[in-house]
Amino acid sequence: MRVAVLLEDRCQSKRCNQECIGFCPVVRAGTDCIEMGENGKPVIYEDLCIGCGICVNKCPFDALRIEGLPEELGNELLHQFGMNSFRLYRLPSPEKDSVVGILGSNGIGKTTALSILSGSTVPNLGSYDAVADRDSVIAHFRGTAMKDYFSDLYSGKIKVAVKPQYVDSIPKAFGGVARELISKVDERGMLRELAQDLGLGNALGKKVGDLSGGELQKVAIAATLCKDADIYLIDEPSSYLDIRERLRMASLIRRESRGRRFMVVEHDLAIFDYISDSVNIFYGVYGTYGVVSNAMGSRTAINSYLDGRIREDNIRFRNFAIEFQRRPPDRQASDIGLISYSDITKNYDSFSLSVEAGGIMSGEVVGILGPNATGKTTFIKMLAGVEKPTSGTVQGKATVSYKPQYINSDSDMTVAEMMVQQTGSRTTQQFYQAEVVEPLELRHLMDKELGSLSGGELQRVAIGLCLLRDADLYLIDEPSAYLDAAQRMNASKVIRRVMENGKKSAFVVEHDIYFVDLVADRLMVFSGESGAGGRASQPLSMRDGMNSFLKMLDITFRRDGSSNRPRINKKDSRLDREQRSSSNYYYEE
Repeated sequence: MRVAVLLEDRCQSKRCNQECIGFCPVVRAGTDCIEMGENGKPVIYEDLCIGCGICVNKCPFDALRIEGLPEELGNELLHQFGMNSFRLYRLPSPEKDSVVGILGSNGIGKTTALSILSGSTVPNLGSYDAVADRDSVIAHFRGTAMKDYFSDLYSGKIKVAVKPQYVDSIPKAFGGVARELISKVDERGMLRELAQDLGLGNALGKKVGDLSGGELQKVAIAATLCKDADIYLIDEPSSYLDIRERLRMASLIRRESRGRRFMVVEHDLAIFDYISDSVNIFYGVYGTYGVVSNAMGSRTAINSYLDGRIREDNIRFRNFAIEFQRRPPDRQASDIGLISYSDITKNYDSFSLSVEAGGIMSGEVVGILGPNATGKTTFIKMLAGVEKPTSGTVQGKATVSYKPQYINSDSDMTVAEMMVQQTGSRTTQQFYQAEVVEPLELRHLMDKELGSLSGGELQRVAIGLCLLRDADLYLIDEPSAYLDAAQRMNASKVIRRVMENGKKSAFVVEHDIYFVDLVADRLMVFSGESGAGGRASQPLSMRDGMNSFLKMLDITFRRDGSSNRPRINKKDSRLDREQRSSSNYYYEE
């Protein structure tokens, strides 16, 4: 079945004159397939729509979309938000003694599924104009394990603990000290143990409003795991955590899954592979519908996601595959140096940073890897001129565009207004339309206010704004936060193309190994004691940089035989020992 779907966040109905009506063959047959509703929005009657596409071609705001809905799943429609609104087909099933991974793009129902599984949302089974009925949900799943699950959930026999997606909203709900927040929900008496496992340290004594993003994430994870629940729903636990902390978090969840049921939404594919026993892929169309695949093994599911095709369901949900290289990329940077720096230091009262001399060439991307609170952002700020080195100098004149780690969205400006204010006419120039605006899918966000954007939308806007500014050097701090896996790969390609085609340069601070692999020509490795002091290497080759960094983390990566993607080796496995002995922690010879 093909129907027209209204994307309400794009609809400018007050300016809609319904020109499409006069051309529609359904209207000419004597029946209106689209009318203006009482709320001022167009209403599309799906039983009349024949998918002619005229309304799509006539709408100047691209607020109407013709989509083929999965008709064969009609009896598996679980929830629909309203006429012409988002639909979710099927649900993933929790499993005891297991971590079920949920993998998919933003905006296709993952958080909705978690809300249904937690009991916060009662699915309406497609009857959006009726009151959702719990008994109908139980009957819908008759003959499956999910019948028992919902029966127990609705009767209170099982308890659910949920870690929210956006941890930066926690200070708005709680203004006390972190220890008090966790103590209030510590039903298992696990506060001290979990604080040690997660490396919370001094964060417990801080006010919640003073915590960094990484500290907030760890507090949220600890508070969730302290609850005595039967099932734990964990939404994006790696945001703001460095790679060492991500591995620590993943190991903790795997340990805690014994005897319990865990479901985890995650976009860092290396961590996702490490943490998941089985995986459900969510596919569909953003804001229109989402379908939950059958459960698959972790390796099969991630390879299918990278390929953009699920063979078992005979469905292709992306028209390109995401590919990795077994060996370091052979990219030729320009021999024109843009900026260089001597050995530099930066000293504060309780923190010091030392950086080995180095520089960056035109058209080059240097990735920056290292633990949190070891000076990566401080180094970026010194290059940007925001901070002055205590000793040493930065040579070379370069205009700088900076994307910070934390993005302020407290504004009633629209995206378009901010873009014009900060970049002038570059937003509308053909090169930047093709290389930045369209690939980052910013066009449909232009009329939205910054304060209304989701975390992923805000991140894409921030990346686009940084790249649209007229600069020589781009300093990009943690661009992958809140982006789904496909958006991360896409953003890395956008950054690379802008640098290569414009002969620009970029330093990119990142914790996602896959992202760094795709975007960087060379690597800087930061080490040291978090919050006390940091040391930074000179820019190294990709092989030397990865070897240095992973040796510091004490892990190795093997390559998947089908997709070439990196996969974390089990400690002291045969491959782990062989790669350590040959100093190939990441790339093959």
